[in-house]
Amino acid sequence: MDRLRAMEVFVAVADAGSFVKAGERMRISPPAVTRAVSALEERLGARLLNRTTRRLNLTEAGQRYVQNCRHLLADFEEAERDAIGQSAMPQGHLTLTASMTFGRMALSPIVGDFLRAHPKITASLMLVDRVVNFIEEGIDVAVRIGDLPDSSLVARRVGEVRRVMVASPDYLAKRGAPEHPTELKLHSVIGFTGLMANREWRFVEGDKAGQVSLRPRLEINDAAAAINAAQSGEGITTVLCYMVGERIRSGELVLVLERYWPPPAPVQIVFPHRRLLAAKVRAFVDYATPRLREALCTYSAME
Repeated sequence: MDRLRAMEVFVAVADAGSFVKAGERMRISPPAVTRAVSALEERLGARLLNRTTRRLNLTEAGQRYVQNCRHLLADFEEAERDAIGQSAMPQGHLTLTASMTFGRMALSPIVGDFLRAHPKITASLMLVDRVVNFIEEGIDVAVRIGDLPDSSLVARRVGEVRRVMVASPDYLAKRGAPEHPTELKLHSVIGFTGLMANREWRFVEGDKAGQVSLRPRLEINDAAAAINAAQSGEGITTVLCYMVGERIRSGELVLVLERYWPPPAPVQIVFPHRRLLAAKVRAFVDYATPRLREALCTYSAME
């Protein structure tokens, strides 16, 4: 059995969780399925499956390998469709990732609209507040905020976001608005830990960078909870502008220390560099780019 066919068999086993069911799906005998998987394990020098009498489980190496197989098989299918003029028909499974809050507020609605526009595509959306490894976790497309250290990825810039400070009108009426970052030491600070590493807030003053060490009265690891606390009058918090755009425009929150905000960070759609880009990835990137640009707020949009 050739290596490509063996990969197809292995993916079928991983999906079915059974040699017998995989054989039925592939229309080959269970012993042939077993030989194909064993040949892959021997070639790789690693166990891909843990076998018991009741079930099969992917090993850690198997989890990584099955994702790589999916991508290789998708590329192969795309090459065949391209050869017969069908590459313009997006189809298959798309795996996307973004940070929790950005994914929930901005990306998830776009993914839903995209799936309605492309009925032959299915998708998985992984929302996590960490940088995901494309290869190990089988990612097709990511939306990332900030500069990209990995030059092997292709990035399409869709906008930018700023770190902003906000508080409720009631809080500022009672405590006054700080006029300089050092005055934050005199205020109740809600520390959103995702943006306030080591309890420090970085700012700019003219052409110089500065930082102020703070002792938050309340620390929260969830942006939505930090924003709600600020809106309830608990204090001042720092978040990304897209998280509070609507509340700023409605007057529920007020911007603080605008002249000291650090420079904006880029927001980019990121995907692996491939000579032949899968139609599903190309279709999503083209679909999402203008919509993300509309969804992203900037400082000028909130004034």
